[in-house]
Amino acid sequence: MINNSYLLGLYGGTASTTTPYTTATALAQSKAQPTPPWSSTVKAPEQSALLRAALGGRNFINEGAAQLDIKGASSDYKKLFALYAGLESMNALANRAGTKGVAALELSQLNKRFAAGMAEVSKWLPGADLDGIRLVQGTASSTSKTTAAVARDGAISVTGPIHEGSPDDLSPAFAGEVQFNITVKKGDNTTSAVSIDLTDMGTKPRTLTNVLDHINSKLTDAGVETRIGRELVKPEPKTITVGGKTTTLPAGADQFALVVRGVTTEKVSFTPVTAADAVYVVQNAGTTGGLQMLKFQSDTGGSAPAPTAGGVGETQWVAGRASQTALPEGVETVRASATGPDGSVWMVADLKAGPDTQPIKGQKDVALIKLDSAGRVVMTQAIGAASTASGYAISVNSDGKVAVAGSVTGALDGGKAGDVSTVADSFVTVFDPDGQELWTQRRGARAADEATSVSFGPNGAVYVGGRAQSSMTGTVGVGGWDGYVQAFTATQAYPSAPTVATAAGVVQFGTAGTDGVDAVAVDGNTLYSAGIEDGRIVVRQFALAADGKPTLAATRDLGDASGEISGLAVVNGKVVLSGTTRNAALGIGTITSAHHGGKDAFVAVIDDSLVASTDDRLTYIGGTGDDSAADMKIQNGKVWLTGVADRPEDAKTTDPTKAYLTRIDPATGAVEWRRDWDGDGAQASPLTLAVASGGASVLDRLGLPQGEIDQSQSKTLTNATSLRVGDRFYVSPADGGRSVPVTIEARDTLQTLARKIEQASNMKLKVTVASETAKGAEPGDLATALRTGLQRLTITARDGVKGAVLTSGETGRDALLGLGLSQGYIGRTTGDDVTKTFGLGLPTNLTLNDAAAVKTAGEKIQAAMKAIRDAYRGLSPASNTPAMTGTAPAYLTAQLANYQAALARLGG
Repeated sequence: MINNSYLLGLYGGTASTTTPYTTATALAQSKAQPTPPWSSTVKAPEQSALLRAALGGRNFINEGAAQLDIKGASSDYKKLFALYAGLESMNALANRAGTKGVAALELSQLNKRFAAGMAEVSKWLPGADLDGIRLVQGTASSTSKTTAAVARDGAISVTGPIHEGSPDDLSPAFAGEVQFNITVKKGDNTTSAVSIDLTDMGTKPRTLTNVLDHINSKLTDAGVETRIGRELVKPEPKTITVGGKTTTLPAGADQFALVVRGVTTEKVSFTPVTAADAVYVVQNAGTTGGLQMLKFQSDTGGSAPAPTAGGVGETQWVAGRASQTALPEGVETVRASATGPDGSVWMVADLKAGPDTQPIKGQKDVALIKLDSAGRVVMTQAIGAASTASGYAISVNSDGKVAVAGSVTGALDGGKAGDVSTVADSFVTVFDPDGQELWTQRRGARAADEATSVSFGPNGAVYVGGRAQSSMTGTVGVGGWDGYVQAFTATQAYPSAPTVATAAGVVQFGTAGTDGVDAVAVDGNTLYSAGIEDGRIVVRQFALAADGKPTLAATRDLGDASGEISGLAVVNGKVVLSGTTRNAALGIGTITSAHHGGKDAFVAVIDDSLVASTDDRLTYIGGTGDDSAADMKIQNGKVWLTGVADRPEDAKTTDPTKAYLTRIDPATGAVEWRRDWDGDGAQASPLTLAVASGGASVLDRLGLPQGEIDQSQSKTLTNATSLRVGDRFYVSPADGGRSVPVTIEARDTLQTLARKIEQASNMKLKVTVASETAKGAEPGDLATALRTGLQRLTITARDGVKGAVLTSGETGRDALLGLGLSQGYIGRTTGDDVTKTFGLGLPTNLTLNDAAAVKTAGEKIQAAMKAIRDAYRGLSPASNTPAMTGTAPAYLTAQLANYQAALARLGG
């Protein structure tokens, strides 16, 4: 049906006979606000002019330059227009940085000025003192909640899927010899040992249902409360694209995982009856950048039943592989891994994003990740870099301590950056056996440097090897990139006191060309390093003094490298070195296996005195194409090596890549064990390996770990999140006033932080620790070493109306980033009784470092400019003109009658 309003709209009329209709009023209202700089009536500034002004070094925000075309207008308009102009200039910088072909020097200058603009905005906003509205750099909301979370204690542990189909079907996971022990330690320190042997089931079918009934009956008989259950993992349909057409495939059969349902008063451990040595390989697999950890069972170390097939959902199985697990999505790469005394796997990883409960503070961070023998992530500890960091090396001491080393750009410890904040420095961090940080040392040259290797030495000393482009503190550079080794020692005033680390000595060496250290190893009071120096493989020996200081004692040149170094170890008076090379005649006496062409992997054995000996051995490994040696480990005098096998020299990056894992006798060159495999999409590229004595068993088939399931995790924020001691943010009154810092301390938990925030807000904010229950299994979930509920902070205005403003901490020590909190106003933002509040949504960590950062910065700046336009509309005064009442003029009454008659005719 056609109504009056529609037709009258077409003709410019109105259905109301009492509507005000005066041109004078409309004109008056149009000038109620000054003309904004984004108005179509205002000539937009040229981008080139904006860019010149931004690069000229002047302030971005200039209230004196803002023009108002209405006398007596609120000063709020001038402030809004000045801020808008400043953001326009910053947007011009981002646009230029995103232009193809911008030189690195210009990009550096653009980034520097953009950082200055961000700092100016952050400093200007708190003192803007707006009258009619409230404007904050971050968000404006009635509630704010941390994305960072702390796990509650729990006793539920979930494996990966081990069975596919009905739980009443026979399960391959339980076929053959299945024997293991479950040990349950109770709160009263009594222990119950439960032996599981599926042959005790007799002829009863080994279905998932029957096996769990059998295991739980044993646990019941032992008088413990822990039970083993199952959990359904419902698969989702998959889509594939063939010939440009997308097809949806039906979901597969149901999958089931095992669930260890413990109680907090019982500690549960699993022990195999028979075991074998395990080798863990981390690899890039497929074309999407996914990372996997593969576990292989060796033919050494015991008589555990060998795996006969891949597990549920696994791909590209090869004989001897016990399991295949995906690493978390946020892991960008892994460059080093090692096993601990308890058989767990430690790896140092670069994170492009933290776990859901642990946001990172910068663009990229380094994390220490611990996995149990079943490949489940037990712990992730980010070092808390404020900008970017890369992890290159890891070492595990016999007492369980873990050291990681790498490079960091920007702030790290205490919010302090290096001598040049945009240049990478070396760092080393040491953790206790539980993964809690003990100490961090950052050492750098004036130019770039990075730590590429690390090893523990006598008395807990830590030795780092790397390279530097200028002189390291305490030594003199040679020229170009130099190699270096550096010693650190740590002390405690008393057992519970903080650990204090100090540099014990450094040696820098090399040529006028490009040099570096790729690997270090310590044997007693002797340190060895291996690296490429001016294109040649050089091994160095250092004597270690009682205070840990290294002194160069011997050097050996092994010839032209034409490749890389991947590993170094000292065993039984011999130095074992691995890598890749095109040189078929390295300077080592006896060749046990000749070079095969292209680039070969190699294993070299030389005397630990570094003097040439008739006992020296050199083994080349490979095919006629290019082979690589990604990593090397020594076990029982034998060399484990992994890498890419026999790739054509002219292969493209998208061509197939095959991986290998092999064990070699370095004395004879004999290949004792080898496996080759493809990856998903014909792409498999190993990155690291680690070896665990007795780490493989029938438990791998069941997805169960060896050892005790840890039921609790650290609750301190510096261990549970990416926060570091000294990180902070500020709380200020909603209507302006002094900002109060909230600083993170070593013992802070969610509970203590909640109290700090409330006190800093003068009790205007209410901060609660909100608990979330553990969620059930979902498709695509990784196996969960410990499933627990979570706790997060929830912040609201105590009176439900006016709260306070959270402001980011200084660059390099912003605690809001580590907490996953947005800076901005917390309180009611709309309503007749509150000040209208607008958030710019402008993070403090925006940069123009790379293409992705430039894109993000441009989007955020433009969103902030829109917020200013919204704030301008928020300042618009309500019309004070009284509504016109009474009888409409005769001409309008007649016009309305004509329209109504037309409607009647149309209606028939």
